[in-house]
Amino acid sequence: MLLETEIPVLDNLEFLPYLDNQGLLDENLSGKIGIYAIFDQAKNLQFVGYSRDIYLSLKQHLVRQPQKCYWLKLQTIDRPSRSILESTKQQWITENETIPEGNGEQENLWTQPIDAKLTMTDEDKISYHSNDELGQIKFLKSIAKRLEVQILETLSDRGVKVEIRFNPKLKEQGLLDLK
Repeated sequence: MLLETEIPVLDNLEFLPYLDNQGLLDENLSGKIGIYAIFDQAKNLQFVGYSRDIYLSLKQHLVRQPQKCYWLKLQTIDRPSRSILESTKQQWITENETIPEGNGEQENLWTQPIDAKLTMTDEDKISYHSNDELGQIKFLKSIAKRLEVQILETLSDRGVKVEIRFNPKLKEQGLLDLK
């Protein structure tokens, strides 16, 4: 457990596999408060974050950035304390000597819903704009579903067995985020 006076050195924490041998996230992290660092396959730091439910956050990051989530280091705390978590986050980023992509220019790719509209082809854009409002909503939903299939295939290819369910209401806006 993390106390205010003792911020762990990131290098001193053990690397943990993002997924276990069955392709699942560690269920013991469900409901746990803490800070985590996510690493790619080569163990390069990609993102540092904190959460009131580490399990749900790790699941969300896996869906958003499946090729960058292979290893993690983490520290839990008993009670939420934004100041402790933020201090630890800043220290870990400083220790890394460079800002991880996920905490810099690509932060939205790690922390915001996936925008399926960005995958629209020129033909898709023409079809979208030729529809009325209801038609546009249906079209955005179909674009989101198309991207959802691709994401689920990527996760399956990676061996992920975690149940993934996207929020159906957000699909109408062309966004994908876990329910």
